[in-house]
Amino acid sequence: MSFTSIQCSDHGEWDSKANRWCAVACRILNFSTSLADAFAGDCSIKLCWRFPATFSVANRYPVVGQMWSNETVKDFGYFDKIKFWGHNDALPGVKYKYGVRGSVRKPCESKTRKHKGKRYPNPYSSDMRFDMSIKNIKGQKAHGYSSPLFVGDKRFNSPFHLYGDSYMLKANRTENAVQLDSTQSPLQNISYTMRFTPSVSFELGGENISSKAVDIFAEGTYNNETGHLCMMGCRYVTQSGAEVYKNGSMDCEIQINIQLHPLTGKGNEEIKGTIESTRARSDPLYFGKLDLVSSSIYVEQANESIWRMDLEIVIVLVSNTLACVFVGLQLFHVKKQPEVLPFISITMLIVLTLGHMIPLLLNFEALVTNHNRQSVFLGSGGWLEVNEVIVRVVTMIAFLLELYLLHMTWSARYSDDNPKGLWVSEKKVIFVSLPMYISSGLIAWFIHQSRKSHRSPFLRQGHLGYTVPANQLARYQPVSFWGDLKSYAGLILDGFLLPQLLFNLFFDSSVEALSRSYYVGTTIVRLVPHAYDLYRAHSSAWNLDLSYIYANPRMDFYSTAWDIIIPFSGLVFAVFIYLQQRFGGRCILPKRFRGTPVYEKVPTVGTIEL
Repeated sequence: MSFTSIQCSDHGEWDSKANRWCAVACRILNFSTSLADAFAGDCSIKLCWRFPATFSVANRYPVVGQMWSNETVKDFGYFDKIKFWGHNDALPGVKYKYGVRGSVRKPCESKTRKHKGKRYPNPYSSDMRFDMSIKNIKGQKAHGYSSPLFVGDKRFNSPFHLYGDSYMLKANRTENAVQLDSTQSPLQNISYTMRFTPSVSFELGGENISSKAVDIFAEGTYNNETGHLCMMGCRYVTQSGAEVYKNGSMDCEIQINIQLHPLTGKGNEEIKGTIESTRARSDPLYFGKLDLVSSSIYVEQANESIWRMDLEIVIVLVSNTLACVFVGLQLFHVKKQPEVLPFISITMLIVLTLGHMIPLLLNFEALVTNHNRQSVFLGSGGWLEVNEVIVRVVTMIAFLLELYLLHMTWSARYSDDNPKGLWVSEKKVIFVSLPMYISSGLIAWFIHQSRKSHRSPFLRQGHLGYTVPANQLARYQPVSFWGDLKSYAGLILDGFLLPQLLFNLFFDSSVEALSRSYYVGTTIVRLVPHAYDLYRAHSSAWNLDLSYIYANPRMDFYSTAWDIIIPFSGLVFAVFIYLQQRFGGRCILPKRFRGTPVYEKVPTVGTIEL
C-alpha cells in the first residue's frame, strides 16, 4: 500500500528513558497539489522514532523508527510494518560502545612496529577520512570512501560539507598540530563507516552487486606511531535481493587492515589496505580478498600546495611583467638607433609573437569549452580567477609589444638604404629553422599520442580537500593535445635566440641589433621556470597535480633532464649573440669555416706621383 502524506495527531508521547517518541498518525486523503480539498482519513497508523544513546557496530544510525497499521490484515488500509532510519548528526552526549562483535586490539598489537622518523595523522584530524578504490580478485573495481564515526569515546567531527555532488574542505593549518598525551598508549580505539559502489559488474561473495552500495561498519584500533588501522567489520547481507536491516542479517567476520602513509612521505605515496573475510571458503558469505588503495591527500599537504600556489602566482605575475619591460627596453634601443632595425631577425620576432599568441588562444579555448566545469577549491577564494585575468592581460600586452616591434622591423627591412643580402639571409634562416620546428613538433605529437594510449588511471580523487565534479574524479587527467601544443610553444620560446643567431651567422653581422637587457633579460625569464622546477622537485616531496600554476611538471618539457638541457642551451645562445654582436656573426665558427676575406682593389701610387 502507498499513501501520499500523513499527519500526526496530538496523541503522542516522549519516553525520556528510551529516547523514543511515539505518536498516532492520520492518512491525508484527496491531496494532490493543494491542501484546500484535503482531509484527514484513517487515524489507525502508529509510528515511533528512537534516538539511540549508544552507538555500536550493529547500530550506526542516530535516528531509527518504524510505522505500522493498527488494523487487521483483512481491513482496508492495512499495511505491513515499515522500518526507517536517518543519517542526520547524532544527539549531543551519544557514546560509542566497543566490543559488541569482539575486540581486535591484541592481534593488531603483535603486527605493528614503530617507524622511526615518520609522523602519521592525528586520529582526531580529518586526515583519517579518505576516498578509496576497491579491486577484487577478478580485477573488478569500485569506488567509495571511509570515514571515522568515533575516536575513542569522542564523536568524530568531520569538516566536510556537501555542495551538490561534490565535497569541499577548508584546510586547517593547526589540525595536526594537536599533540596527543605521550603517556597514553599509541593504540586508539576507533570506529569507521566504509562505503563503496561499483560502476560496473562487481562480485562479492558470489553475488553480483553492480551499481549497489556496500556499507561496512568497522571498529578496531589505530596506531598513531605506525599509521596502521586494524579493524573487524560488519556488512549487511541480502536476502532475495532486498536488504534486511536486522542484527541476524549482518556478516561480522570481516578483517580490515589499512596502512596510512606518513605526513611527510615521498610524492605519490598511497594509503593501502585489504578487506578480507575470515570465514571458511565453503561458507556462503565468504568473499575473496579486496585490495584497497587511496590517493587522498592530507591537510598538511593541502596547506603546502596552497602556499606553493600563492608563491607561483607571484612568480607568474613578476615574470610576465618583466617580459613586457624587456620588450620595452628593446623598443627604446631601436628608437635611439633605428639603423639596427633591419638586422633583427624577422623569424625570431614571429616566433616570439606566436609564442605569446598561442597561450592566449588556448586559454580562450579552455574558457569556452570548460565553462560548465567546477573549479578546484584550495582555500584561496577567488584570487586564482583574478590572477588568471591579470596574467592574460599582461600576456596580451607582451604580445602587442612584440607585434609592434615586428611591424617596425618589417617596415625598416624594405628601406632602399639597407645592405644587400638581408632577405637572402632571412630565407636561409627559415630554410634551416622551419624543418627543425616541424620535425620537433611531430615528435611532440607522437609523444602525446603514446602518453595518451598508456594512461588508464585506477585511482580517483574526490571528497578530500577539493571541489571536483562527481563524474570527473580522476586524479590524473590526461594532458590534451592543446596542452601539449602550449608546452611545445613554450619550448620554442625557450630557444627564441636561435633564428637571430643563424641570421648573424649567414649575414656575418656584427651590428648590435638586440640590446643586452633584452636578450639577457628575456633569456632569464624563460629559464627561471626550469630552475624553479628543479628547486621544487628537491625541496618538496609531495604536490597535487591539479594545483600547478607555474612550470607544470606534467607538461612534456619539465623534467630533470629538460630542466638542465633547456637552461644550458638558452645561456649558450645568449653568449653566442654577445660574441656575434661584438666580433662578427661567424666568430663562433672555427677559422677554416669563417670564409675567405674579400679584399678591395685600390689604385697604386707611382714613384713620380709620390
